[in-house]
Amino acid sequence: MALEKVADGVWLLRGDFRGSMNVYFIEDGDGVVQFDAGTRSMRKAVKKAGEQLGGIKRIVLGHAHADHRGTGPYMGVPILCHADEVADAESDAAIAPYMDLSQLPVAWVRHLYPFLLRRWDGGAVKIDGTVAEGDEVAGFRVVHFPGHAPGLIGLWRESDRVALVSDVVYLVDSARLKPLPEGEASVPHPAWAWDHRQAKESVRKLAALDPKVVAPGHEHPLRAESLRATLEAAAEKH
Repeated sequence: MALEKVADGVWLLRGDFRGSMNVYFIEDGDGVVQFDAGTRSMRKAVKKAGEQLGGIKRIVLGHAHADHRGTGPYMGVPILCHADEVADAESDAAIAPYMDLSQLPVAWVRHLYPFLLRRWDGGAVKIDGTVAEGDEVAGFRVVHFPGHAPGLIGLWRESDRVALVSDVVYLVDSARLKPLPEGEASVPHPAWAWDHRQAKESVRKLAALDPKVVAPGHEHPLRAESLRATLEAAAEKH
């Protein structure tokens, strides 16, 4: 799929399952930083997109789930993540140890996900360094949003209130594999969560930033003059 401009110096490539897997590129000098790594099947498209934008300098993982680390082993660049994600990123497991797929209410979805996660995964990722809350990445500030994963991070740019958030919020009903109604968001389903209560708190933390653009790990970015109310409502779901 074609690159989509999200904001000044920020590009989105969507791919894989229903075009709902997102990889972001942030201009950084004569190249780009890749935020999140999508799925294994996206590796050629991601590499081509990176080359079009001057070349990928490094990858920053929003977190280490299979559908967010998939292209990582194939890019040949340094990969960074939060310290609390290193163990899972460097593990061979496509399903994180804290996930409990038995909580998914729809039987066919519950049985399909193990296959999908293995197909999406590119395998263990060698982590070359870590990032923490407050660090700067290509003009964005790292924000720690634990819950869905222990070391889940987003990138926040105050100047134009743009948030790249990986899986802090979902715009898709992952228990039924369908998009949410236009303009709605939710906390990721508890089946995926390291700590679901903390995941809700992280959505509230995002809401407090009052972003104008929320660019998630799946589906199209949310846009409004203020997304605070949308995010506060999302934190109350599930």
